[in-house]
This record gives sequence, structure tokens and C-alpha cells, in this order.
Amino acid sequence: MNIFKKTLLSSAFIAAGLALGVSTVSAAQAAPVKNIVLVHGAFVNGSGWKPVYDILIKDGYHVSIAEHPLTSFADDVTAVKRIVDQQDGPTILVGHSYGGAIITDVGNDPHVTGLVYIAAHALDQGETEAQNGKLYPNATKAVKKTADGFLYLDPAFYPADFAADLPRAQAEFEANAQELTAASVFTTPAGVPAWKTKPSWYAVAQADRIINPDLERLYAKRANSHTIEIKGASHSVYESHPKEVAALIEQAALHAADKS
Repeated sequence: MNIFKKTLLSSAFIAAGLALGVSTVSAAQAAPVKNIVLVHGAFVNGSGWKPVYDILIKDGYHVSIAEHPLTSFADDVTAVKRIVDQQDGPTILVGHSYGGAIITDVGNDPHVTGLVYIAAHALDQGETEAQNGKLYPNATKAVKKTADGFLYLDPAFYPADFAADLPRAQAEFEANAQELTAASVFTTPAGVPAWKTKPSWYAVAQADRIINPDLERLYAKRANSHTIEIKGASHSVYESHPKEVAALIEQAALHAADKS
């Protein structure tokens, strides 16, 4: 074989090797994210995620539920970061309601490759939930305050306002098992939002009485989130429509890597 042919053959092998390497890297980059962290909102705890958790686990995901104390925004962020730090690779961070404010902050962590908002607050820097709630008032009159500065929902109104599409007995149980929440979390200004640099997905609950659906739409639009709307869904959409919610989370897990 002459030198010219050897050179051509060598170049062909190098090109093939480079192509294979690029293909392998691209495949690795596009691999679905397997770690999912679920973050609850105010007045509830992580147990409400059980229907979504069951679907995700069955579909092969590693799912963690971040319990946080609802005692201050800083305490809640620290608690969720603790769970994110335990993940062994890229992670999808999911927040419901006030949990959206938490993931907007914690989502800046390098572990996090995508954010999923479920009827949740996706604040911009300097905003508070209380201020945004005045711009887009909700439909509930159930909020009460304790002498030491914690908020809760009057159990008599909780089923209709928070969980209208859950079985009545379940909604009443949750009303009487609700987690009281420090009022300060709703007036703490947001820091730099992760949704400005990371891809996001959003589920609007069309019959939400706790967060105005138009506020949810505003959050989703300005974050350029891939958005679904769930007809007839209450604020407890993650419990009443777990299939739709889980499907949105899995979509984020499949596509966050190639959108980052």
C-alpha cells in the first residue's frame, strides 16, 4: 500500500473515531434525568405527593420527597438543598404552590437541570408571593393567622378552596392535618430565579382558588415554560390529577438535558 493510500485510510479511521465520539457524547448529553425531587407547598406535607411518586417509581425514576419545616423561607430552602445534595447526578426539581418559590431558589444548584412548577409560584428577583397575590387575587377567604405569626386555612373552607376535586373525606382529613406555615415565607423577597437560566415546565390548575390561574399563566409565560392546563383542577392538582402531573415531570426528565 503506498503512502497516499495509507494516509487516506488513516484519515478515514480518525474521522470515523471522531464521529463515534461525538455521537457518544451527544447520546450521553441527551440521556434522561433519573433523579427527581418533589417539594410540597404551604399548609401540607410531602405525603400528598404519594400518587405522583408511585407513578414515577414504577416508571424507573429515583424519587425523593423533600420535607421542609415551613418555619421560614431560609429554613425551607436549606432543607430542600440538603435533599438535592444527596442526589448522585442531574436532578429535576418539582415544586407545588409555595414549593415553587423554593425550587426557584434551590434550582440554581448545579445538580438541577430542569424545574417543574405545579400550580406554583415562580417568582422573579425581588418579588413576593403576597405582592403578586394582590395583583392577581385568589378566591379564598379561608386564611387565618395565629398569635405567633403562622398561617393556616380554616378547616371549614379547606375542602372547597384547596381540594375541591378530592373525595370529601380525604379533603377534610387534610384540612385537619394541615401544616401551619410561617407568614413570613409569603413576604420574603425572591433572589435570582433559576428559571432564567434553566428549562422549566408548568401545570396550570384551571379551577385553582388558592393561586389565581391567571397568575400561574403569567409565571409560565415569562419563564418560557412548556405549559399544560388541567381543566377542573383544584390547588390539589398533584393529588387529583397525578397522571397528568407525572407525565409533565417525565417530559422534563426526558428533555431537560437537551434544553440546558
